[in-house]
Amino acid sequence: MNLATAKAIISGGASGLGLATAQAVIDAGGHVVLLDVNDEQGAKSADELGDRAIFIHTDVSNEDEVRASCEQAAEFMAGITLAVNCAGILLPARVLGREGPAPVESFSRSVQVNLVGSYILIKEAANIMQQNEPDNEGERGVIISTASVAAFEGQIGQASYSASKGGIVGMMLPIARELARFGIRVNTIAPGIFMTPMMAGLSEEVQQSLGAQVPFPPRLGRPDEYADLVGAIYGNTMINGETIRLDGAIRMQPK
Repeated sequence: MNLATAKAIISGGASGLGLATAQAVIDAGGHVVLLDVNDEQGAKSADELGDRAIFIHTDVSNEDEVRASCEQAAEFMAGITLAVNCAGILLPARVLGREGPAPVESFSRSVQVNLVGSYILIKEAANIMQQNEPDNEGERGVIISTASVAAFEGQIGQASYSASKGGIVGMMLPIARELARFGIRVNTIAPGIFMTPMMAGLSEEVQQSLGAQVPFPPRLGRPDEYADLVGAIYGNTMINGETIRLDGAIRMQPK
């Protein structure tokens, strides 16, 4: 499959990794629907991407909203061939903090948005993809979710984040096996330390310190590098049921 004809729906698409992916699709000639809860940024990003992009306010943890957004996206693009899960939150908290055991609400919220939200978009996008006409290899669509190196080397205070991202890695293979009969591929990208809006809020000194921890290249990852990998996965039919680390060989320390 080629990004030039992609019909992509991207959660967390208003900024960061999602927006970079949307830009790559648009630059190639495809269509994009951005899903996000940031109305102002979402509308601005869609406007900058041009006529082949729209924004739909969507809370990925809300099943009804995601279903309606997928239906609207399919109407705008005459189908969906690529779904990318980039929406996510980080709510750091120690299990036993200074004020006692951490409230379970933040743990539940992380899992609901990061893991359950990814699952909801997967199933709703796949439901539409299965109706696509298959290409010459029998392929109807590609789904890519975003995990994290924290799924493998979670740091202190990242219990909820690591659990949610580990769940994304864990559900990917059984879903890929199930959707294979429809010609839908399912993969996961596990980024390391990337320049995202969250990172941009840190000082230059902190950013350089984090980047220096990466063996090579010794810097923060760029969103366009994530987008490049999405394009490579989309175009290579043999990549299926795989989690690909995109991290410059970093292995996170306990803290």
